[in-house]
Amino acid sequence: MPQGQRADPYKNFKFLVEIEGIAVAGFSECDGLTTEVNVIEYREGNEDITVRKLPGLVKYSNITLKRGITGSKDLYNWYKEVVKGKIKQIRRNMAIVLLDDEGNQAVRWVVRNAWPMKYTGPTLNAKSSEVAIETLEIAHEGFELE
Repeated sequence: MPQGQRADPYKNFKFLVEIEGIAVAGFSECDGLTTEVNVIEYREGNEDITVRKLPGLVKYSNITLKRGITGSKDLYNWYKEVVKGKIKQIRRNMAIVLLDDEGNQAVRWVVRNAWPMKYTGPTLNAKSSEVAIETLEIAHEGFELE
């Protein structure tokens, strides 16, 4: 980028979720793109008093997806396959795509071996006029930023 050219950050309200094999994947909220490396503290008796810090296992948090409930049962049926114990058939790759102002792909996170580990139906209230929201919590084995 030439010096002096401004690069505005992308906005967080334009995004897509692509789930392999599932047609309906429009969501109002996506949370949990978090990863961290555990720290292993180690010290040998003949060393200085400082503890060494080594990288350990990598952890990925679950991804939470929220959307207005519709007549489509695709996401619930995916969860139902987990309940039935069909774990080999239900792992899917997915992508979370952040879009720029023109609707073009700006950033893409590719999620490996994802499967729904929790489904939450909407909270219903006769005194409210809000959209009924369903929530799907996704376990996975890691993601890469493309």
